[in-house]
Amino acid sequence: MSAAIGVATDGVRMPLPRALVMRVATGVLASERVRDAMISVAFVGKAQIRRLNKAHLGRAGTTDVISFGFRRSGRRAPIVGDVYIAPDVARESAKANGVPVREELVRLVVHGTLHVLGYDHPESAQRTGSPMWRKQERLVERFMRSR
Repeated sequence: MSAAIGVATDGVRMPLPRALVMRVATGVLASERVRDAMISVAFVGKAQIRRLNKAHLGRAGTTDVISFGFRRSGRRAPIVGDVYIAPDVARESAKANGVPVREELVRLVVHGTLHVLGYDHPESAQRTGSPMWRKQERLVERFMRSR
């Protein structure tokens, strides 16, 4: 597989080791049998995720993850996408859901990568029962076991 995973921070403390972020994103690609991909994962502050949410999704307020998958130029072209994660929002979500912050951040890397690959889920309460969500949780469990 030829996967190029870039990891960046935008003025926020790196919440996970770069190697773990790269391993998780690459693992998601491998689980989906994606051979060629270029994905960037950027950890950003609340203000930046709020701006991205408003500008690109038309939603006010913060969110924990936003992903962009770009149109492929052909069937053999690599998958290209960007994942933006707000660690401060992830910490709040982890606390509210009673899970470790590290697990929540792994979940967001998985979630964002699945979105780049074209997966989606309903915005309603049914989201946690969706095929994407079930796949996400299986992957999160696998990555948390293999630490």
